[in-house]
Amino acid sequence: MNGLILASLFLPMLGFMLILASAPNEHRIARISLWTARLMGSCVLTLLATWSAYGFPNHEFVWFDLYARGDYHFPILFYLDVVGATYLFCAWAIFAIIVRYCRVYLHREPGYKRFFLTIFGFSFGLNLVILSGSIDMLFAGWEIVGVCSFLLIAFYRHRPQPVRNALRAYTIYRFCDVGLLLGAWMSHLLFHESQHFSELANLFDHAAMPPAGYASLLFLSWLIVIAASGKSAQFPFCFWLPRAMEGPTPSSAIFYGALSIHLGVFLLLRTMPIWSYHYVSRLVVLAIGLLTIVVASLSEKTQSNIKGQIAYASITQVGFMFVELAFGLEPLVLMHFLGNAFLRCYQLLVSPSIVAHLLRVEGSVDTDFVIKPSAMRDRLPYSIRDTLPGVLQNTLYVFALQEGNLERLVRMSLWDPLKTIGSRANAVRPAVKYLVLFSVLALIPVSKLQQTVDPAYLSMPVSLAMVLATLGAFSQNRNPLRVWHAIALSCLLAGAAVWMMTPEAAPDVLLFASGIVPSWLLGIFVLKRLLRDEDFAAMP
Repeated sequence: MNGLILASLFLPMLGFMLILASAPNEHRIARISLWTARLMGSCVLTLLATWSAYGFPNHEFVWFDLYARGDYHFPILFYLDVVGATYLFCAWAIFAIIVRYCRVYLHREPGYKRFFLTIFGFSFGLNLVILSGSIDMLFAGWEIVGVCSFLLIAFYRHRPQPVRNALRAYTIYRFCDVGLLLGAWMSHLLFHESQHFSELANLFDHAAMPPAGYASLLFLSWLIVIAASGKSAQFPFCFWLPRAMEGPTPSSAIFYGALSIHLGVFLLLRTMPIWSYHYVSRLVVLAIGLLTIVVASLSEKTQSNIKGQIAYASITQVGFMFVELAFGLEPLVLMHFLGNAFLRCYQLLVSPSIVAHLLRVEGSVDTDFVIKPSAMRDRLPYSIRDTLPGVLQNTLYVFALQEGNLERLVRMSLWDPLKTIGSRANAVRPAVKYLVLFSVLALIPVSKLQQTVDPAYLSMPVSLAMVLATLGAFSQNRNPLRVWHAIALSCLLAGAAVWMMTPEAAPDVLLFASGIVPSWLLGIFVLKRLLRDEDFAAMP
C-alpha cells in the first residue's frame, strides 16, 4: 500500500515534468496527459482495492523525517482512511474526465501547454492535501492548490477582468490561509509536536479535559473554521466564487464546481476532533452554513449566466455540508460531497453546449429575439413569493442582486484598512526606511556586548518592520519586483525576530534563510523574464 500511495501522489508531478519538458505540441501533450491519467487511475483503484481487502483500516505511512533536532522531528507521512479514500477516488475520476474533455475543448487555444501544466500541478497539490498525515503537510498542498487556482482564473491574462478577479480570489485565499498557518503553528504549541491526524481522535477521546485549555482550543478551532470558510466560499466570503469563473470552463468544473470548493469541508472532516470538542465551535459552523444557504440560494436566483447560477448552487450545497458537519453526520457529508461534485462537474461541462444549442434554436425560430421583462417577484422561490408582501419581496430581490453586499463588507472591514497602512508605509522614502531598519539591527551586537538591552525587546521593532513590509507589498500594484523584494524582506525579518527572541534557534533560522534567499533570487529571474516577454497569452 505504501508504494501505491506514493505512486498516486507523484504521478501528477511526473506528468507535469513530462509536459514541461515537451515541445508545445497539442497531440503530444494530450497523449502524455491521457496516459498519465490512466496510470494514476490504475494506481488509485489498486490502492483502494488493496485497502478494502485489508478491511478499510486507518493506514498511516511515515516515509522519512524531513527535519529532526533533539526530541523534535518533522516527518513526511501519509494517512488513508474513509474520508481520504472518498476524496481520492473523486479527485482522480473528475481529473480524468477533465483531461479527456480538454483534449478537444482547448484545441488551438493559446496557452494549451500552460493549461495542462496548471491542471497537473493542481492534481498534485490536491492529492497531497488528501493523503497528508498532518496539518503541516496539508498546508503545503493547500498552498499549491491556491496558486494553481489563481493561475487558472487568470488564464486569459491578456484581458484585465480575469486578472482582476484572480487577484480578488487570491487575496481571499491569502487571508484565510493565515488562519490555517496560525492553526498549524498553534497546534505545535499546544501539542508540542506535529500532530498526526491518526492521533487526534485518541488525543481527545481519552481525556476528561482537553490537552489544552478551552480558550486555546476554541481559538484554534476558529482559525480552522476561517480557513475552511474562505476555501469553500462560505459566509461572508461567498462573493469571490462566481467571479472566479473567468477561466476556461473545464477549470471552473474541476476547481469551483467539483473539487476545490469542497476542500474546506475536507479540512473540517480532518480536524473534527479539535473543533467539535466544544459546542460553541459547532454552533459557529452551523451558523456559517445556515447564513450561506440563505444568501447563496437567494443570489442564485438573480444570476444572469449559467456559471454564476452553478457557482451559487454549489456554495449552497457546501453550506448544507457545514450544517451536517455541525450535527456530526460525517457519512452523510461524504455522500453529499460525491453527489454534488459529479453533478456540478457535469453541469459546467455541458453548459457551453446548452447555451450554443439554445442560441441556435432561438435564431432559427425568431431572429428578432427580445428578452421579455419580468417582475421581480418571478425571480424569487415560490415559497417566498406566495407568502411575503411585495415590498419585502423587492427588498429581498435587491439584496440577492447585490449578493448581500458581502464584498463591500469584507473590503471596508479588512482590505481598505490594510491597504491604507501599506500605502502610508510605501509613501515613506526608501532611504529613511532602510536607515531605521539598519539602525535597529545594528543595536543587536551592541546590546549583546554591553548587555544594556535585552535583544528580545529589539524583536518588537523588527516584527513591526516585518508587518509593514508585508502590508507594503500588499498595497503595491505597479512594480512586481518591488513587491517581491518586500515579501523577501518580510520573511527575513521574521527569521531575525525569532532569532532575537530565542537565540538558541539560530540553526533553525539559518535553515529558514537558506530556503528564502534562493527562492528570492529565483523569483527575480522569473519575474524579469516574464516582464521581458510581451505575449503573455502564448507563453507555455
